[in-house]
Amino acid sequence: MNRRASRLRPAPFALALLLGGCEADHEADAPEPVRPVLTAPVSVETSRPIGPFAGVIEPRYTTEVGFQTAGRVVARDVDVGDVVKQGERVAALDPTQQRFRFAAGEASLASALAQLNKAQAEATRQRWLLTTGATTQANVDVAVANLGTAQATLDQAKAALSQAKIELGYTTLAANYDAVITARSAEVGQVVVAGQPIVTLARPDVREAVFDVPDSAVDDIPTNVAFSISLLADPSVQTTGKVREIAPAADSATRTRRIRLSLPDPPSGFRLGSTVEVTLHEPSQPQLVVPAAAVSDEAGATAVWIADPKSGKVRKVPIKQVDRFDDSAVVAGDLAQGDRVVIAGVHSLADGESVKVESSP
Repeated sequence: MNRRASRLRPAPFALALLLGGCEADHEADAPEPVRPVLTAPVSVETSRPIGPFAGVIEPRYTTEVGFQTAGRVVARDVDVGDVVKQGERVAALDPTQQRFRFAAGEASLASALAQLNKAQAEATRQRWLLTTGATTQANVDVAVANLGTAQATLDQAKAALSQAKIELGYTTLAANYDAVITARSAEVGQVVVAGQPIVTLARPDVREAVFDVPDSAVDDIPTNVAFSISLLADPSVQTTGKVREIAPAADSATRTRRIRLSLPDPPSGFRLGSTVEVTLHEPSQPQLVVPAAAVSDEAGATAVWIADPKSGKVRKVPIKQVDRFDDSAVVAGDLAQGDRVVIAGVHSLADGESVKVESSP
């Protein structure tokens, strides 16, 4: 009985072959896994972007102010960033010498006035004596000449006193207009010469956007269109500006040219020193634009992969890359607006491969 049972039991090797054949049939019947791909639409743009460029908000008018006389600085009332009103004192010199000159001028004026009064009295007396025959015409002429000399001395003393008063005023440095202090060039106790800069004033009411561009790109920038300007810290704060000035020569170190944009009505957020982003969209012929990540270049052939959401398959489309930017590319080829191009894993796809199309966020 046991022998008969052993004959009916399948051999282990035959059982393994039977199970292996079932697994092979099961694998052959299993569907091919669908690969998910990330896609983005092809867009058509009718403008050519120039930029963006990083810029800064600067005042159009700045003035380095200094004393009109030499001396030792005894006061500096402002620092960088302070706001001053027109006529407000920003620094002062030791006025001792100027006060001495002013006092000497006052004494000279008093002396000249006394000499004039004496000369006037003498001229009057000589004229009266001439009418009585008690003096001669020569004495009258001398008295009149002395009167003229005294008058000239008085005028000279008045001028000297006025000059001394002006020089005394030179010891106080005031703001020429409402301004912001953007730099200081002297400290208290420092001896300065006439004309040496002490502080720099900037008018905050007239601002402009300043940025640099490569010397080779200046010719591509139009001067009669409005640039878009946004605050880097808050892109929602925006305005526009037109070219006011392009530097005539490139910087010798950076080989860039400086461009200044006038801002007719800048937002309050555009404070002096703020960093901004400057962009220009110049009108152009319609052009196809795809994400830069969608372009593949294998063996010198440039192409993109188009994913068909209906069929769930991808196909490779040769293109010509016209221009390329940081995150996009201008292309030409058998593409249409709205086509979805694969932007991730483009180097590992096969033509006709089944995919699951997912949109980019």
